Amino acid sequence: MNRDKAIGIGLLVISVVIILAYIYLTFFTPYTTLVLQITDTLIIIVVFGILAWVGYALATTPPPKPIEEIEKEIEAELKKLEEETKQEQQKAQQQQ
Repeated sequence: MNRDKAIGIGLLVISVVIILAYIYLTFFTPYTTLVLQITDTLIIIVVFGILAWVGYALATTPPPKPIEEIEKEIEAELKKLEEETKQEQQKAQQQQ
């Protein structure tokens, strides 16, 4: 059995065990309220933690260059390459 398949089966088994444990704790024990409170708190922490991370990334990432500026840079580079190619061709003709 390859490693990916083993990891997949492991994740499947762990997930099913956690689901069954959650159902048992929620419906068949006196800890129902506590389990639901912990679950709700974790969901809020995860969802708003991700939202905060996205907000931080948006706030701290510099804006991209305008397209016009990028086009100008590309045109300048193309002109340089054309000039270099012409110079190389002229040198090759002079050597012949």
